[in-house]
Amino acid sequence: MSKLTDVPKRILIGRALRSDRLGETLLPKRIALPVFASDPLSSVAYAPGEVLLVLSIAGVSAYHFSPWIAAAVVVLMFTVVASYRQNVHAYPSGGGDYEVANTNLGPKAGLTVASALLVDYVLTVAVSISSGVENLGSAIPFVVEHKVACAIGIIVLLTLMNLRGVKESGKLFAIPTYVFVAGVFIMVAWGAFQGLVLDETMKAPTADFTIKAEEQGLAGIALVFLLLRAFSSGCAALTGVEAISNGVPAFRKPKSKNAATTLLLMGAFAVTMFCGIIGLAMATNVKMAENPAHDLLQNGTPVGSEYVQDPVISQVAAAVFGDGTFFFVLLAAATALVLFLAANTAYNGFPLLGSILAQDRYLPRQLHTRGDRLTFSNGIVLLAGAAMLLVWVYGADSTKLIQLYIVGVFVSFTLSQTGMVRHWNRHLKTERDPAARRRMIRSRAINTFGAFFTGLVLVVVLATKFTHGAWVALLGMVIFYATMSAIRKHYDRVADEIAAAEGPSDDSVRPSRVRSIVLVSKVHKPTLRALAFAKLTRSDTLEALSISVDPAETKALKDEWERRGINVPLKILDSPYREITRPVVEYVKGLRTDNPRDAVSVYIPEYVVGHWYEHLLHNQSALRLKGRLLFTPGVMVTSVPYQLESSELAKKRAKKRQEWNAPGSVRRGPVDQRPKEPSAKS
Repeated sequence: MSKLTDVPKRILIGRALRSDRLGETLLPKRIALPVFASDPLSSVAYAPGEVLLVLSIAGVSAYHFSPWIAAAVVVLMFTVVASYRQNVHAYPSGGGDYEVANTNLGPKAGLTVASALLVDYVLTVAVSISSGVENLGSAIPFVVEHKVACAIGIIVLLTLMNLRGVKESGKLFAIPTYVFVAGVFIMVAWGAFQGLVLDETMKAPTADFTIKAEEQGLAGIALVFLLLRAFSSGCAALTGVEAISNGVPAFRKPKSKNAATTLLLMGAFAVTMFCGIIGLAMATNVKMAENPAHDLLQNGTPVGSEYVQDPVISQVAAAVFGDGTFFFVLLAAATALVLFLAANTAYNGFPLLGSILAQDRYLPRQLHTRGDRLTFSNGIVLLAGAAMLLVWVYGADSTKLIQLYIVGVFVSFTLSQTGMVRHWNRHLKTERDPAARRRMIRSRAINTFGAFFTGLVLVVVLATKFTHGAWVALLGMVIFYATMSAIRKHYDRVADEIAAAEGPSDDSVRPSRVRSIVLVSKVHKPTLRALAFAKLTRSDTLEALSISVDPAETKALKDEWERRGINVPLKILDSPYREITRPVVEYVKGLRTDNPRDAVSVYIPEYVVGHWYEHLLHNQSALRLKGRLLFTPGVMVTSVPYQLESSELAKKRAKKRQEWNAPGSVRRGPVDQRPKEPSAKS
């Protein structure tokens, strides 16, 4: 059965890679740019449109504020890029905003940042894919008619590409990303040449339309609020900037320097394209409306529900290159494709962050394990599932989804930069070298300004977007925070409960004559109980068996084994593909082949839990092992249970409800219904 499932798996994601080939998957800057920066680079395809959509509420007259809003977004972009360049040098381990906040502001701040980033990564996939479908739908009507199904199909395809590995997916994404960037630069340059040098008039398809203002004559506070809302919508251009700081370990050496250079390139490209598109939109008289069917007027008449409003970049391309020309089609195709691939930023950020959180016991430990292609495949699948759910719920409507966007990323921006200020303050207390102190003071000033500016933007985003859908993102953050806190409490409680006490263990049972193998992952109470049981079985041989997946954990196990002086030989099997089940099964089969008359008994320590959700967090490897070993002739599998406190509490609760039955009581029946013993008189 495993061979039947293994063949399609290899076709879809490729051959498994050994752990020692992890270095071959590291990225040069030319590949890292499209892998980690595709989100902020592609956001220029919809961020200018979001600015104009909000301004259209006050009519075309409000469009003249768009250059000033663009200028504010540019200042913010350079501030964030400069701030994160400090981050990648100070924290190159890949924890990014989470590590910075957790280290300098405490676990609660770190968990808040992690919750915000996880929500933002899911929204990145949903928004990017939905926006890409809408761009593609301007040329292919079928896509618009079935946009939810198309969006989900693209998410599935993108998931399979990422399961093949970061480097392979990066090569696939590099070409369309660079074509898109080159196309936008050519469009901006050619548009500027036509307008400034040739003095030609360029008209967007909506240039002759008018906009029916929803709110006439805005002034004072109402106008300021509208401009702030437009600014917060334009800040969508900054999403994904933090992904590079989370992905530093994926860069080639020198990692921090290459990551900082990539950040700078990304900022320069994104700012130039964003400003160029806004400028050309003004020059070609692009018109956008939140409700185009009623608010866009052609010759004084609403365009109606049949009208499909094309994105700003499509309208500008039509004005500059001409509708239907080669460059127009090329840019439209590259835009749609790069928006699909922009979700790759999240596909690299979410699994890596999930792995770090799993290592810190905030998420199930399965998210910390690398898959066959050395990717965090469980995190990739989880991200895809959450994004598909959002796309389905919101009908793949990017305008609705984008209202949920940005909140999470600015929460992480603000807390991260505040944490960096604390980081520099702490180091300045002990640093005595004048040159180093000057660098630290300069970095602290950059991070201080970044914390202030991003905090201000966070307040603006919350004030202007809360009732438009931002509350959903905040609710998602609260749910993530509560769930991760509960998981951490559970793991901490279990760790305290099973911690191996110093000195001899009282766990022992009567023996039997078998050849014994005790599976070991760590030295704790369940392991010691299993060893005590196996020692007293009077077997011909007894050994402990462990699978080496993480060298650091294996070394810690050996050191603890020697320190305690456990008089059972410990055998370590190396697993270059990070598998647990197969090496154990092959080793046991080898013993049976060498000694076919011997019986082999495999002892597996297991937790006994009392809640259904705890089964998801424990015993997964044990279940797989038992499933394979039970079909191996001559092999007996013994589970050595260790009852956690939650199982005892469940037993007590069941007794109170009179639902707890001792072994055999179901067969005998309840006490009051059992047949009475015959009396002496009868």
